[in-house]
This record gives sequence, C-alpha cells and structure tokens, in this order.
Amino acid sequence: METVCKIVDSNVNSQINYTQAVDILNAGEVVAFPTETVYGLGAVATNDTAVKKIFKAKGRPSDNPLIVHIGTKEEVELYIEHISEVAKKCMDLFWPGPLTLVMPAKPNVLADSVTAGLSTVGIRMPDHPVALDLLQQLKKPLAAPSANRSGKPSPTEAIHVQDDLGGYIPYILDGGSTGIGLESTVLDVTHEPPVILRPGGITKEMLEAKIGQVLQPSKIEQKLEATPKAPGMKYTHYAPNAPVLLIECDLEKVHEAVHQLQKQGHKVALLAPASFVDSKADFYFSVGEAGSKEEMGATLYHALRACDKTPATIILATTTSTEGVGAAIMNRLEKAAGGKWYTP
Repeated sequence: METVCKIVDSNVNSQINYTQAVDILNAGEVVAFPTETVYGLGAVATNDTAVKKIFKAKGRPSDNPLIVHIGTKEEVELYIEHISEVAKKCMDLFWPGPLTLVMPAKPNVLADSVTAGLSTVGIRMPDHPVALDLLQQLKKPLAAPSANRSGKPSPTEAIHVQDDLGGYIPYILDGGSTGIGLESTVLDVTHEPPVILRPGGITKEMLEAKIGQVLQPSKIEQKLEATPKAPGMKYTHYAPNAPVLLIECDLEKVHEAVHQLQKQGHKVALLAPASFVDSKADFYFSVGEAGSKEEMGATLYHALRACDKTPATIILATTTSTEGVGAAIMNRLEKAAGGKWYTP
C-alpha cells in the first residue's frame, strides 16, 4: 500500500487534503492526523470493519480499548448513555483539550472493537486545528490511538508516522509537530470520586482544583485490572529498539553509569536535561532545561525515537518527580523501560 502524506496549513490547497481525508475515512479506511498530544490513527468509530484496520496497522492487541475523538461537545450525547454532572463540568473546563473521559457507552452505537467488550468508552475533543477541522468536516466520531506500531514511542511529527506505518496506511495529514507530546489524561468518571486511569497533560492537581477529590491508582493497583479500561494500562509501551534503563537525575551518578556501561562494551545513549551535555555518553539527547516538566513531556518521544537512528545498545533516561505532569512523564518512562533502573 502506498502511504500519501499531505501538509495542511492555512493555504487554499489544504481544503483539498481535508476532502481527500474525509473521503478515505468514509470509504472505511484509516487516516493519521495530528492532535495537541500526539499523532492519532483514526477510523470512523461506528464502522467495525474500519476500526479493525487500526489494530491491524498498529499490530495492537484487540483487548486494548480505543479513545473516540469528536469535533463538538454536543456529539457526546449520541454515544454516551449517561453524562454525569462531574463529566459535564470537566467538558466545560477542559474541552477542547487533552482530557479523555471514560463514561457508559450507549449500546450498539459504537463499533465493538472500540470498547474491547467493555460497557464504557473513553471520549475526548482534541485541541488542535487540524484534528478539529477534520472531525467537523467528517461529522462522525473517530476512534484514534497513537499512530505508531504498537509498543513503540508515540509519534509527535508526521515523519514518525511515516517511519512506523508507511506502507500500512493510505493517508497522513501533516500538521507539523504536536504541542504537548504526551497522550491525554484518561479520567474514569463512572466512579465516585473519579479515577485517573492514565496520567497526562491535565494533571491530578489541575483536576482536583476544579472538581474535588480525584484518585490516581498505584502501578500495582492498575496491574490488577484484568481488562484495561484505557489505553496504556496493560502492555509495554513507548519503547525504542535498545533497552531503556532509568536513572536518577544526578550528574555524578550519570557520569559513573555511562563509564561503567561503556566498560561493559555498550554504546550509551543518554536522555537528560540540557546541563548534562558533557556526560561522555556516546549519544546525547536533551529533554529540555532541568526542572521544566512541560519541555520534557514535549520532547520525550522525539528523543526516544532519535535513539533508534543511532547504534546505541542501551539507553539511560533521567527521571523526574511525579508532581504535576511529572506523573505522566514517569508513567511513560517506566513503561518504556519495563520498570528497569540502572544498578551499579
């Protein structure tokens, strides 16, 4: 299959590209498009045959539910059985934006493959002009996980989608680099108090300031879920080719780790703040200024993917605190590393 990639911006030719994307989606195919978090791989969420093409292209397990993207808040009632008061408040405060709300799905409306056999579905309204233009012109919901091969780092640029899915999908809308760089926060509002199933750009602190108590289960508690209610809960994700080891963000400890790993014959790639540039690693990728979690979140996947362009045999990634968006960053890092830390 040939994969066509078209740039969409403010020029008049962009409308032709949107029209082509809408036609492809209406024909039961998949299209990759940018959101404010990462690039998504979309199929019409009411077409089960189309949605199954997402799983095939990504190599994604079928028990991993998909998030549904909509272009207007008014569409929620078409797909959700009951919209709670807390859900309405979250929509008013955080939509469009990187917050997915898990709510009870209306029976027999969305494709079975979207919900993975659950009675709930995650739904969000993205805050990106290309995503919103596409959804509003399509006038249908899009089931859309990240547009990468399953288990690999999520794509934050169209070239990342091309690298992973070129030849597997027909069409990519190129809207430039995404902003936040980490997938949306997933909040289950079927519980009281609501539960964060996946941390993201909308933090626990931000939610609690507006809607009161919010629970964020531990990694152990999440693992007890037999069937994941949200993407990213069950399987290893975000992993580059070389194994990843986590390490405390301490220059002296990083220097020593790089030295020891090189003595063992490794070519070491380091993901660390800008101040670690002289670490003596074989390959170094900055994740922004030390302490800037927003910058780290925006650059993390790009840096993990950059490691795949090198002959590195091991990747050291410095950690951050779990305050604010740090919870989302550490969630992704721990999954990329499979929970492994560097030990001398």
